[in-house]
Amino acid sequence: MIAADASTHDYPAPETQFTITSLSHALAEGMSPIVEVISMDGIYSVRFHHANGMSSLVDAAGNVCTFKGTGEIRDLMSALGLTHGVLTWADQCGDEMIGVPSKAITAEEMLTYGTRIAFR
Repeated sequence: MIAADASTHDYPAPETQFTITSLSHALAEGMSPIVEVISMDGIYSVRFHHANGMSSLVDAAGNVCTFKGTGEIRDLMSALGLTHGVLTWADQCGDEMIGVPSKAITAEEMLTYGTRIAFR
C-alpha cells in the first residue's frame, strides 16, 4: 500500500496563495478550510487554514485581495459553497499604548478568540 502525502493534494502548500479559481478547484477536490476574515482598520482580507497550512486569497497577479466590507466576502464565499468563517482583527493600539507589556497573539489564538460569521 502506498501512503498518500501532502504533495498529492491539488491545493497549495503552507504559506502560499489561492486565487478564486484555485480555491474553487481545491474545494471541489474536498478541501475543507477554516475561513478567516481579517479586519485591519476597515479593510478586510481572507486567509484559509487547511491541512497543509495557511493560504491567503490573492488576485491573478498574486496580490492579496482586500475588501472594504464583509458583504462582498460573504457573497464570494457563499457562491463557492462555504457557509461560515471567523472574523479576526489585529489591534494596532495594543496594550503598549498605556505602558502595559503584552505578548504577540498567534494565528491560532486569533482564530480561537475571533467572532464566528455566516456566509449564508
